[in-house]
Amino acid sequence: MGDVLAGNHAVWEFGSDSVVIRFERGIRAPRLWGALGQRRVPYAALSDVTLTPGKRDTLVWRAVPRPGADPLVEAATGQLRETSDPYRLVLPADRAEQAAELAENLRSALGPDRDEAANRFLVPPPEGPRQFKGYDARAAFDGSAVTLRWSRTGASSAKWKAGDQYVPLEALAGVEWRSPEAPGGHLRLVRRGGPAAGDATVPPDLDPDTVLFGMGSGAVHESLPFAAAVLHAVRTKGPALPVAAVRPGRGDPADIADRIRHLGDLHRAGLLTDDEFTAKKAELLALL
Repeated sequence: MGDVLAGNHAVWEFGSDSVVIRFERGIRAPRLWGALGQRRVPYAALSDVTLTPGKRDTLVWRAVPRPGADPLVEAATGQLRETSDPYRLVLPADRAEQAAELAENLRSALGPDRDEAANRFLVPPPEGPRQFKGYDARAAFDGSAVTLRWSRTGASSAKWKAGDQYVPLEALAGVEWRSPEAPGGHLRLVRRGGPAAGDATVPPDLDPDTVLFGMGSGAVHESLPFAAAVLHAVRTKGPALPVAAVRPGRGDPADIADRIRHLGDLHRAGLLTDDEFTAKKAELLALL
């Protein structure tokens, strides 16, 4: 197409087979948009585009992604606030004619299966954060495994008993993200053979596969791109492979010593049995 549509905090550049959305960074721009930077969305990933009147002489342009086409949308499961929706663009009302023409051109460029769910992700995963700090853990994703490292001040004794988690992609079936902007916000790793997303029986504060959000942690612009990247990697990994007993590489001695001291505190408080303390201490020493 070769056209450009500039609106509040974003610019859409239309090519022959995809649109590149460049997001602004700034105080007034949604923080999620700043974290995303820019995204290339193939027209094959879209089902429609809508134009509706906005507030105060504005026009709202919104591209509608096909179900299953975008890992960010799939991870968000409809929980994003309207103002943070990366497929939404607010325009001045005087650009209505240009927007309507572009909308018609875009609709004509959409594929014949536009009304069907995509059988694979068509939009690349976000290049945003691959780690974030939750209320009770730090989560990191290196492309092959997710690591959860429990916080001394936030994690429950149940999570400390379970120990830090190192979960290879082959062991994962997906990820469950619950927005930190709502009560009960968390990120849960959904394991193969375990409860599906939304079906966990263990409370999030006791589940060693779950990171809690809260107290300013697990913000949307950090935790959602993380969840989308993990979800994309899981679904594009291919057939599941046998999962061996995999552990992280060598740890920082000072950090491990601090964790052993915290285990000792839990042991003295009666929250860990002698056997549990000995086993967890051995696991930490093995990382040296």
